[in-house]
Amino acid sequence: MVDELPDRAVKGRGAVSNRAGRFEAQARVAIDDGWARAPLPGEDDWEPPALTTTVLTDTARTVIARNDSPDIPFEQSVNPYRGCEHGCVYCFARPTHAYLGLSPGIDFETRLFRKPEAAALLAKELRAKSYVCQPLAIGANTDPYQPVERTEGTTRSILEVCRDFNQPVCIITKSALVTRDLDILAPMAAKGLAKVAVSVTTLDRDLARRMEPRASTPPKRLRAIRELTQAGVPTAVLASPMIPVLNDHEMEAILEAARDHGATRASYILLRLPLEIADLFQEWLREHAPNRAERVLSLIRQSREGALYKSEWGTRMKGTGPYAEMLRARFKLALARLGMNERRWDLNTGLFKPPPAPGDQLALL
Repeated sequence: MVDELPDRAVKGRGAVSNRAGRFEAQARVAIDDGWARAPLPGEDDWEPPALTTTVLTDTARTVIARNDSPDIPFEQSVNPYRGCEHGCVYCFARPTHAYLGLSPGIDFETRLFRKPEAAALLAKELRAKSYVCQPLAIGANTDPYQPVERTEGTTRSILEVCRDFNQPVCIITKSALVTRDLDILAPMAAKGLAKVAVSVTTLDRDLARRMEPRASTPPKRLRAIRELTQAGVPTAVLASPMIPVLNDHEMEAILEAARDHGATRASYILLRLPLEIADLFQEWLREHAPNRAERVLSLIRQSREGALYKSEWGTRMKGTGPYAEMLRARFKLALARLGMNERRWDLNTGLFKPPPAPGDQLALL
């Protein structure tokens, strides 16, 4: 009889397990086959070897994704990568890895897909006669400035195309690496073509390390907000997700810290647990916060009509019920006290113009 090994937290990774996605016919479990390296006598702190990250190639033929959701303030987006090494356990993009036959758990954090042709594909789509310019969100699904961007540079190449076309962009990230591209973002922002939203989930470095293991630390994100605003790039803070019991008490502190570092707008989302994320998050809770797990889940259910998640438009981002209403009221009062969200951020779509391409006929004067 082969013994099944229990799932356990992996250092530097968010998910506890690598359970199969919802489309798979078979489930996977870890077993002790007798070959695994066991701790030697006296090795009380022994840990298995660290998981490595594999970067594969995504051969997508298009890069602009479109949506018609009334809950999202943009209609088109570009995601330079599939999967995200930041490892945020609550990430709503995790279930997309199931479409690739991979696990939304550890696979999502360790088996990434880059899009080396993203910039060329974007330029082709922007040149199409049918294209109508509107703001383009970069990083709406997975983080465009996750660690692999340091070597791949896919996000920067996309920004270069947007700059050349005067295509307005909104970047969503929780990485301080975004400041690397200030040489592109600042001139674009001066023309009303760029803004950035930085996610700050918690100010507690220990909680951030366990919940978002490979993302920038909270102080680095705040410094990024300061550098962006000092360079003239309009910057917002996303206090998301708000998780009952774990970080909801920090809402006002996060908003105030972001305001003090230059953020002028803010938003929040109540924790969402669609599809595989519900099980992954519960595993994480019972591993990292076992004494608070049931209270967290109880308040989530109270805000989702008794379920762990409700997907209806209009309520899925904020929830319903007394707890959700209290969170909404606190957020509104904090914004009024801090003077945030008083300035409009409409991006300029009137400057869009494809640059001349090699072989184009010269215009007649």
